[in-house]
Amino acid sequence: MITREPPTSGGTMMEDTRLGVVRGISYGLFAPPVPFVAPARALGARLVRAYLYWSQFEPEPGRYDWSTVDSLLAQLDGDTELWLTVCSSSPWATRSATDFLPPSPALSLPVYAESIRRLAQRCAGRIRFWQCDNEPSNTGLLWAGTADEYAAQLAVFHEAVCSADPAALVVLGGCGYDALSGGEPRKFFDRVAALSRDSFDLFDVHLYADPYRVPEFVATAREIMARHGYEKPIVAGEHGGPLLFEFPELDDILAQVFAEAFTADVPPSSQSTAELAERASTETPERRALRSLYARADKLPPRLRMLMADAPADLAAKRDRIDARQVVVRTVLALASGIRRTAYWNLAPEIAGFHDPYQMMDLLFGRLPLLDGTLSVRSPAADAFARLAELLSDVESVRRMDDAAWVFVAERRERGQVWIIWDRRDTFDGEDEPAVSVALPWEGPASAVDAFGTAVPVAVADGTARLTVTDTPVYLSRG
Repeated sequence: MITREPPTSGGTMMEDTRLGVVRGISYGLFAPPVPFVAPARALGARLVRAYLYWSQFEPEPGRYDWSTVDSLLAQLDGDTELWLTVCSSSPWATRSATDFLPPSPALSLPVYAESIRRLAQRCAGRIRFWQCDNEPSNTGLLWAGTADEYAAQLAVFHEAVCSADPAALVVLGGCGYDALSGGEPRKFFDRVAALSRDSFDLFDVHLYADPYRVPEFVATAREIMARHGYEKPIVAGEHGGPLLFEFPELDDILAQVFAEAFTADVPPSSQSTAELAERASTETPERRALRSLYARADKLPPRLRMLMADAPADLAAKRDRIDARQVVVRTVLALASGIRRTAYWNLAPEIAGFHDPYQMMDLLFGRLPLLDGTLSVRSPAADAFARLAELLSDVESVRRMDDAAWVFVAERRERGQVWIIWDRRDTFDGEDEPAVSVALPWEGPASAVDAFGTAVPVAVADGTARLTVTDTPVYLSRG
């Protein structure tokens, strides 16, 4: 067993702060591996997270195919960090035979160890973060096994990666909204944390739901580790919104849709690429449920309607503005909670031109990509991300100034402070409220611009900067 001192957020292993993006739940699996790092870098991302499935690099026993891996590595420059999530999905080597979902325990841990060791050797020195599967507490979909089985596989993964690349950092499979909210998923993660102290370096928390719960979610991740006598740095491998479960008033409608989609027909235990392709042309209960929802779209609440693929232009524009604001709010709250790596979900669809609104995952996450499938057309959230990434490219720390106000100060190495200010309001209706006046202690000249790039008037007199803000974050700096 390889053991080492855990990385610290201020130490040599995590010496800076980086904003990043996730490519998506697959890369090179459903379509050829089109280069994506350069478009991500153009947005200011200094970290990219990509998924790789065991089926992709060892499709048959002992036969390795490095084409997708080499495509990833060829895109890296000297500064971009790569976070690779490796999912144990295999048509021959795992309990659930599939090339996609769900990952499951390896039939032979020594075989799994050898495969991961070869992968890590191929990538040695090029990949900073290695993650063993994703959100394993989401059992049945993202992990078909127990907590003990995941912990055993994580230990093997850690040993194999670190023996091939001692500088690599291993990330615990993401702690998602299900586990952060309690219940059986929380028990799953608690069990993994109890068994896996020496098997990972970084704890991954996924920051969905109400953005103002970000500090709570980060604190929960720390509590999970503290319960077992240790603390390790926390990274945010996913964040984004707005999503359906941010709006409790939609719960009854969603419960009905989920019941229609899945109760009549138990969800399949395997979602291979072939099965998904076949299902796309079959009228499954899931597709019938979503068709029924779209058929009554005009009668649905606007908060649900804006998240659907055919949302009216005014609601789609409102949704995009909310997304852009939340890019800033979630990131700032995460950084103020001590996180130094964030990755927005997600960069773009993997398959250009393909869109199927009659899938539950499309309803849940389909409006979030920063770019279109061609990696060329930006969403408003992409512009907001790029603006924030440039603003914080040399950030050292972010702190909240006052528990009663949404005012944060980012300390930057070379450009001094930038203050980030907004007014907390209802996610949907808040933008319709009038601006409020804010007075902040300030010396010297000041300039302000909001998250959309619009200049905000600011007046400085008698050691005070005065400006008006809404729920759109404003960046205040000396200049």
